[in-house]
This record gives sequence, structure tokens and C-alpha cells, in this order.
Amino acid sequence: MHTGPFPWNPSAGTEADAEFARIRPASAVKRITSRDNPFYRQLVKLGKSARHRRAAGMALLDGAHLVEAYRRALGAPHTLVVSASGRRHEEIAALLAACAEGGRTELYLLDDALFRQASPVDTPTGIMALAPIPPSNAIRVHPGMESCRVLLEAIQDPGNLGSILRSAAATGAANIHLSAGCADAWSPRVLRAAMGAHFLLRIHEHADLIGVARQFEGRVVAATPAAATSLYRARLAGPVAFAFGNEGAGLSDGLLQAATEHIHIPMLGDTESLNAAAAAAVCLFERLRQTDPDPRQAAGT
Repeated sequence: MHTGPFPWNPSAGTEADAEFARIRPASAVKRITSRDNPFYRQLVKLGKSARHRRAAGMALLDGAHLVEAYRRALGAPHTLVVSASGRRHEEIAALLAACAEGGRTELYLLDDALFRQASPVDTPTGIMALAPIPPSNAIRVHPGMESCRVLLEAIQDPGNLGSILRSAAATGAANIHLSAGCADAWSPRVLRAAMGAHFLLRIHEHADLIGVARQFEGRVVAATPAAATSLYRARLAGPVAFAFGNEGAGLSDGLLQAATEHIHIPMLGDTESLNAAAAAAVCLFERLRQTDPDPRQAAGT
């Protein structure tokens, strides 16, 4: 019985197989049946090792949503890997067809057991992609997004980092600067949490945050619980760079001194602070509220 996230019609298996054969003739599909295969070993390393990803300049995208987000933003990925059962999912079949249009994507087929062992997630959906990590200048952003930046210092939790990237993309912050102490932005866990936001943002890893803050032509707003000014009393129109710190230690003294303004997020009760992802979301959406009113309200709907 199918319990996965995609629509699935068991009676359509032969039709899906025929479609798969039409997209890629058997001679063009590279089937892997051994863990000793060099490509398979590379696949496993990309999912587990930040050092290997940096050396290869490649990221491992797991799941149809991530692969499709990459394709829409940057074109078909370098390589697709599909499981024997995953190729029969209607959504995956459609994605394979879309990626095949350019004729440049390599396709590998893995038995289900091998695919599960290579996948970096607990419940793989049946498709992965190997894609070059795009340089920041390869990401096309709307000119209006250049006025907001996010500076992240030692954000070590991959889920928090991915969530911050997702909020940044949703609120128009194009440039994200990560200190050397942050989690690997292109790890599978961060990619999954960001849900495709990577391909809408210019991500600058190992950044000198103090240098970025000093060179930024606008206000640098540091979020810190000790600040006297409430977020909701700050004026956030115009060029703004938000600085968010480590989940436990907060921002360093150097970055606090480089900031032009300090703000806190008002909270009721005895709660001391929010985690980094929640704090970033509150601040970024408050800026969006101040600078870009809901178009539905403006239209009177």
C-alpha cells in the first residue's frame, strides 16, 4: 500500500514505466546495483560530508519539491537519481520529463534499497539530484530585494538556518551573509528546511560580518534581548541589514558594536527569548509590513 506524499495509482504502473522508457531509453539510463560503484560512493559522500560538497562544488537535493525548485530557478540539474519505485510516481515522472527537455541531464536508476541507503532523509520520496552549488551572482533577484540583507552569526542548527532562509526569501531579503561558525548552508537538512529558498537568494558563506556591516549603506539592526528599543517602534523602511546571533550566545560584541541600531522583540510572560528562526521571521515580516502593505487590502478585497 502506498503511503507516500505523491498521488499514486497502482494500476498505472505499466503506463508510468512506458513513460519512463520514452523519456530515457534503457540504453541512456545508468543503472546502479552495487554499493561499490564509484558514482554511488560519491552520492553517499555528498549527502554526509560538507567538506566533500565544498570540494566537488555540488549539492545533493532530495525530493521532487527541491528538484523542481532548482529547475525553475536555474534549469535542469546536472544529474538525476531515481529509485525503481519512485520512477512510477506521477509527480516524479512529470519532473523527469521536464528535465529531459534539454537533453543534458544524466539519469541514474537505483534499486529501492540502495536509494534508501544513499538518501540523506529518513523517508525518501524516490528522486534526488546532483546540482552545482550556484555562485551568488548566478541568482537573479528583483531589484527591490537588494535593500534588505541578513547577517547570521554562528547559526549552528540546520533547521533554524533553513527556516531563516525560507523567511528571507518570503520577505524580499536577497543577500544572506553567514559567518564561518554557521551550519553548512548546502547540507541536506538545511536544504529541506528551506524548501527551495536557496535558489532565490544570494548566499555568502564564511563572510566577514563586521566588514559587511561597516560597508552596508543603510541601517544595521541587531536583534538582542537587552536592547531598549522595541522592534515595533523601529523604522524599517529603506536599506536595512538585520543581524541575528547564535541560538545560545547571541551576537558577538564586535557585531553589536558594528550595528547602528539594537532592537528587542516584545514578549509577554516569563519567556526570555525566541529561537533564531522565530526571531528572524518576526523581524523580517515586520519590515515587510512596514514597507509593502498587503496588496489584497490595497485592492479592497
